[in-house]
Amino acid sequence: MEETLELYEVTYQDLQKLSLEKKPPLLDEEVRRLESISNEMMHHLGRGGSGLLSVSGVAEAGTLPKTLLPLARKLAILDRDDRKRVLKDHNLGSDVPLKNANRTVSSFAMQMKYGQGFDLKAGGVDEGEFKDLGSTFQELGFCMMELGLSIARVCDKFIGGRELQQSLLQCGSAKGRLIHYHSIADNAAAIKEASTQKQHSRSKDYKSAEVEQSDLWQQWHYDYGVFTVLTSPMFLLSMGVKSHECESPNGHTSLQVFHPELKRAMMVKAAKGNFIVQVGEAAEVFSKGKLHASLHSVQRPLKLGDNLSRETFVVFLQPSWNKTFSLQNYPLEQSEEHVSDHNEMNTIVHKVIPPLRSRLRDGMTFAEFARETTKLYYGGGGLQSNRVKERTKLDACLVTYGYFGCSKAL
Repeated sequence: MEETLELYEVTYQDLQKLSLEKKPPLLDEEVRRLESISNEMMHHLGRGGSGLLSVSGVAEAGTLPKTLLPLARKLAILDRDDRKRVLKDHNLGSDVPLKNANRTVSSFAMQMKYGQGFDLKAGGVDEGEFKDLGSTFQELGFCMMELGLSIARVCDKFIGGRELQQSLLQCGSAKGRLIHYHSIADNAAAIKEASTQKQHSRSKDYKSAEVEQSDLWQQWHYDYGVFTVLTSPMFLLSMGVKSHECESPNGHTSLQVFHPELKRAMMVKAAKGNFIVQVGEAAEVFSKGKLHASLHSVQRPLKLGDNLSRETFVVFLQPSWNKTFSLQNYPLEQSEEHVSDHNEMNTIVHKVIPPLRSRLRDGMTFAEFARETTKLYYGGGGLQSNRVKERTKLDACLVTYGYFGCSKAL
């Protein structure tokens, strides 16, 4: 049976109060209440917690997620030429190879600048179902960027100084990604179409690829920026090109996190309509280890049917590329203490995830760190390009410990 982790929830109203530079006069009772919330936030984002929390009551977001998220699947299954035109109309790109019909994820991205504001006329060329894609993407993205800045201010007050907030503002921008996690049926249809096209254009002997049925939509990893802000996911059941929203099939978000204190993987629960905030590795280093980066993946519930997909919108907040890391007073050895014992599962996690000490050096810029991290995860010799056996062993071990279902290709 899957073990779930109910995220600590803070209201957006309280988050705004906590992030104020100068607080208005408050009653002692209110001061104590806000201090208690701040301490709870830092516990859950810190070394004793999961590195995540949930934010409720973000009125500025309104119905934007419900409008934007279904467009992820519609874009993903759109004819290639039509999709290219829509993305161009709305100033969007992609950071995954969309030509791969067997991909488990489609991602549509835009770089957004702080203080720029969103363009209500973005993408005005398109008048169909995607006519508000660009403006909705930006409006929701800027709302989530402000949420992340508020989290940074609260953390800075606890840590001392303003490094987190300043690192985000000095960067001046954040990347938004609208993500569709493909259903098995999505992949099967795409592969069939691709094979038909290739049979006609190349050879009668062409053999189509089989659908990969890994039960992880996204592999285990750390985010290496400062904070990641996510919408709670939307799940869709599809029949061909049509789809409709459904409740989470397992009662959770399908996001799974490795809890460093409990030393096991847990499925994350967050209320529908809430936003999720994750700590990245840069924030852990800037805070001298007072914050804790979250090791996580996204589960694909194969047993619940071939037609289930997952939609979400994510904003990655990072420092500027030339921001340098200082490892002075940062307990680098503690960043990997969850894999330092002899627990078999922890040992295999260590084989799949490149240790921070192998990717980070004192004085390294964020650009250098990002490049080294990407290389060690996904490069020719990267752990997640040539460690299939270890990833399979990890999942078998997680099953043995009773944490979640087996993955065929972790």
